[in-house]
Amino acid sequence: MDVDREWFDKDYYATLGVAKDASAKDITSAYRKLARQLHPDANPGDTAAEERFKEVSAAYEVVGDPDKRSRYDEVRAMGPMAGGFAPGGGPGPGGGFDGVDLGDLLGGMFSRNRSTRRPQGPQRGQDLEAALTMPFESAIAGATTTVQVTSDVRCPDCSGSGAAPGTSPRPCGVCDGRGAVDEDQGFFSFSRPCQACGGRGSVIETPCPTCAGAGAVHRPREIKVRIPRGVRDGQRIRVKGRGAAGLNGGPDGDLFVRVHVQPHATFGRKGDHLSITVPITMAEAALGADVSVPTLEGDPVTIRVPAGTQSAKTFRVRDRGVKTSKSTGDLLVTVEVDVPAQLNDAQREALEALALATPSPRATTEPAR
Repeated sequence: MDVDREWFDKDYYATLGVAKDASAKDITSAYRKLARQLHPDANPGDTAAEERFKEVSAAYEVVGDPDKRSRYDEVRAMGPMAGGFAPGGGPGPGGGFDGVDLGDLLGGMFSRNRSTRRPQGPQRGQDLEAALTMPFESAIAGATTTVQVTSDVRCPDCSGSGAAPGTSPRPCGVCDGRGAVDEDQGFFSFSRPCQACGGRGSVIETPCPTCAGAGAVHRPREIKVRIPRGVRDGQRIRVKGRGAAGLNGGPDGDLFVRVHVQPHATFGRKGDHLSITVPITMAEAALGADVSVPTLEGDPVTIRVPAGTQSAKTFRVRDRGVKTSKSTGDLLVTVEVDVPAQLNDAQREALEALALATPSPRATTEPAR
């Protein structure tokens, strides 16, 4: 019987949060919901979510396939983890299983599944990671740039077949093109990669001189990446199909670019809002004023600072923040009253007159005399 050892230990239904008798539609619905929640793109840097995503994907690969699900259910029903054996760890009395001869049952399953071993199909290439550092302005506006990666790429001379130009691989005579051979271990038969063909299912008699039969070559390459506007520091951008080359005609993997945004000397960022701190004089704060504020685009805006404004007051300028494909943020302007470190004679005279005319704000807290 063609099974995976993990089938004895893993409850794939529990992993997906469905019952054993769940319909194929319910299983697919549960998988898609979990995949959306746990996908690495939705949880950047969360290794726990990434591992859970892999577990969910592995579970759906088995119980989401009708043929694999049927075999999985049979194995779980008979395996020790499913309680199909007597308390001593072996079959029930007489070597049977609920009145059925276990040897006959297993034998029938082996003969049915051994001949249905599927050839090893195309294998998807590995995903790659790259880092990109970009200026604050470029991250806000979006940009098209390039990253350097070194990885396996499809051999240009043999188009990934591994065979020299003008020749083709032939099916392996040891595994009959399956890429694996069966190994009997007691009641069960496990598959292992065919050593004669390395699990490919085919043999290359005349290897490609460029890739030595591997079908891929390891080399540096420059990949163009479009960074969407409003990208955030630490965000992971997926570039589909630009990862490592696939095997046996399989699709290439994806490239994930981690973006690092350089800080700006003037502007900060809070979500989709830009922030800036603007100094104002004591007179402007007390009397009120129209204050010019720079923007990231270059054209300044004017805000009205009301009379009596306190230091650290924040004003909002609508739609002058970060623009993304989904929303537009605001510009948050925080005013800070600038207190002169040194005064000239006119300033000192004016402030002394103001001090005489202004009651102390601490009058209610000072002790009576």
